[in-house]
Amino acid sequence: MRKVAVLLAFGLLAFTQERRTLKVEDVHQERRVSDPQVSPDGKWVAYTVSTTDAAADKSDTDVWMSSWDGATRTRLTTSKESESSPRWSPDGKWLAFTSSRADKEKGSQVWLLPRGGGEATQLTQVEGTVSDYSWSPDSKRLLLLVSPREEEPKKDGDKPAAATKKPKPIVIGRYRFKQDMEGYSTKKPATLWLFDIETKKAERLTKEELPVSGGTWSPNGKTIAFVSNRAGEEGRYLQWQVAVAAATPDSAVRVLTSDERIPGGRGGRLQWSSDGSRLFFLLGREPKFSAYNRLKLASVLVAGGPIRVLTPNIERSISSPLHLSNGEIAFLSIDDMSELPMKVDEGGGTPKPVLAGKLVVSSIAEAGGRIAVLAARDDMPSEIYALDNGNLRPLSEQNQEWLKQIALGESREVRYRTPDGADVHGLLTLPPTYKGGEKLPLLLRIHGGPNGQDGHSFQFERQFFAANGYAVLNVNYRGSAGRDEQYQTAIFGNWGDKEVIDLLAGVDHLISLGIADPNRLGIGGWSYGGILTDYTIAKDHRFKAAISGAGSALQLSMWGSDQYIQQYDLEIGAPWKNPDAWIKLSQPFFRADKITTPTLFLGGDKDFNVPVIGGEQMYQALKENGVDAQLVIYPGEFHGIRRPSFVQDRLERYLAWYNKYLGASAPASSSE
Repeated sequence: MRKVAVLLAFGLLAFTQERRTLKVEDVHQERRVSDPQVSPDGKWVAYTVSTTDAAADKSDTDVWMSSWDGATRTRLTTSKESESSPRWSPDGKWLAFTSSRADKEKGSQVWLLPRGGGEATQLTQVEGTVSDYSWSPDSKRLLLLVSPREEEPKKDGDKPAAATKKPKPIVIGRYRFKQDMEGYSTKKPATLWLFDIETKKAERLTKEELPVSGGTWSPNGKTIAFVSNRAGEEGRYLQWQVAVAAATPDSAVRVLTSDERIPGGRGGRLQWSSDGSRLFFLLGREPKFSAYNRLKLASVLVAGGPIRVLTPNIERSISSPLHLSNGEIAFLSIDDMSELPMKVDEGGGTPKPVLAGKLVVSSIAEAGGRIAVLAARDDMPSEIYALDNGNLRPLSEQNQEWLKQIALGESREVRYRTPDGADVHGLLTLPPTYKGGEKLPLLLRIHGGPNGQDGHSFQFERQFFAANGYAVLNVNYRGSAGRDEQYQTAIFGNWGDKEVIDLLAGVDHLISLGIADPNRLGIGGWSYGGILTDYTIAKDHRFKAAISGAGSALQLSMWGSDQYIQQYDLEIGAPWKNPDAWIKLSQPFFRADKITTPTLFLGGDKDFNVPVIGGEQMYQALKENGVDAQLVIYPGEFHGIRRPSFVQDRLERYLAWYNKYLGASAPASSSE
């Protein structure tokens, strides 16, 4: 028995030693699961899995399927082009998806996979790209949201005409004329089309040339509901309204609401009541708070009438409403580092939780009385789960084999009071080898938004830094989602003030606990996280290294050059109307001579969200003042860096910059 015990102990030790720390190359190993869809009979769940081919420097998305008991898991598509948006036909005979596999230049079209097995065939061949679609209740038609594509250059022999012709000027007449990834807004808006499965004929639903989103069929298939921006593309402010039209070509549009708080494309697909008499949608706050929107579930009668709010007492913002087959409405509620499903009766009442725990549910689907969710934890990327009586049962396990090899750091919740009395929460991730009692170099990594939150979901970046010997602090500063209304709007019109107080108080808290080494502090973030990095190092000199990604400091220069003109007008006002406010918001730039922290600036050269000039200006300012700085521009990249080689390069540069000034080094293995 003693020998057996020794062998068991040795085996356990060997298994422990097999676990290694995370490496930068592992960023290509994470498989990104999304978009669960339950079959009408509840026996299968389709979903997508995105993988990275580091050698080819590209990503690929495929459609997978799991049986409800999880025993059978099958990859359904294998082409070199991506497939996405799986949708079951209501009669259960087909699984559709979108792909540009036939002609990448022409954009995505709808393809069909027979339920009984066989090859996928292309269904639609519409002019433009299908950006969204849904089946009619009788499975005979599709509702397509078709986005126009840029005019294709005609061929001139073997050379595209674009190579031999002069480029055309870009002519702009819209108030809001820039959008990240889309560029200058010159295209016509997306339109809704009815597509007949048998004849393969596509016809416009309405003649309106107004932006639309969220199109959905009524239960009897006779009416289409959608959200429409009644101000049009040239309108100064968005005026999204709930509208309906008969499910026939060239139908007249009937608008059901007159409230500018409907969030449009960000509000998810409209949901019908069981009897088709009512529509459910999300309702925001007054337009000036659009950047800090707290959405509530609302409804309106199709026959007309006032808007009714069904979740008036929920203090947190909600998303992804879904009408369940039992008549209830499910939705996701963002709540203090977690995001969890809840449900409420069609007629309103007290919402009931469906699931509890420290996790982030980002998608929910239901059919045949069975609910599937996409959920993530601190130690596990998003996977598909069956939700049975408040418990999760895995239906996909795309990342388990990889993570069995990895020793991950522990993530703990931290809570503290700021000097001005705010109650702030965040997450602390520690190295896998941390035993307590030692002071660690600390990285304060700041989320973007600001209307977002760091939550209980797997984040490669924080685990990568922890694997390399750093403690990582993520703070949900004032302005973040997941807290009450007062907390979220505390920074309205006054950026870079209370957030910095919250961030610095978090660092002080970890120093007081003996976890953070006050002489080895780093800071950084992307987007608003980069902006807050600039604000913080302009006010405080304690950080030995900083990284500002896709950030800005001379906020005055962002007016008219990025995509946020509507927020600026509603929250701050035009610069000539409120110059003092704009100068105050631009303090990091005007205090650049006070900055002593060596800073790495990064950005994509095609970023219209936070144009790269924001980083260029601060890089030049620090160079002007003799502070060590570096500027990295990623060609062809937008606000989010997508090319796999650039994703890895950015992580490598992050680590090298922090190591240069903070001196942390990765442990050889988690067992040392």
